[in-house]
Amino acid sequence: MSVQLTLGQAWSVLWVAIVLEVAGTTSMRLSEGFSRLAPSVLIFVFYAASFALNTLIVRTLGLSVVYAVWSGVGTVLTAGIGFLYFKEPATALKLACIGLIVLGVMGLHAASRAPG
Repeated sequence: MSVQLTLGQAWSVLWVAIVLEVAGTTSMRLSEGFSRLAPSVLIFVFYAASFALNTLIVRTLGLSVVYAVWSGVGTVLTAGIGFLYFKEPATALKLACIGLIVLGVMGLHAASRAPG
C-alpha cells in the first residue's frame, strides 16, 4: 500500500513523529540505564513509531527537511524537558545555541514551502 500525504498532512504527521521521538529520548533518561523495565521498553516503542511515521513523511517533504526538522525540534523540546523537568542547568550558551537551532528549523520550513 502506498500512502501519499498532502503537504499539510505531512507537517502534521511530522509533529507527531517529533513528539514520539522526544518521548523516546525522555524514556532513555527515565530508564536509568535500562534498569527500569517500562521506560526501557518505551524507548524502542516510541522510536519505532517515530521512524515509521518518518518513512511516510519523507515522500512528501523530502529527507533533508524531514530529518533536519525532526532532529532540530526534537533537540529543542528535549532540552526544554531537561531544563524544566530534570533541572539541568540552562546556561546562556545553551539557550543561544537552541535559538540557532530554532532559526534553522524555521528556515527549513520556509524553504520547503517555497516554489522550486
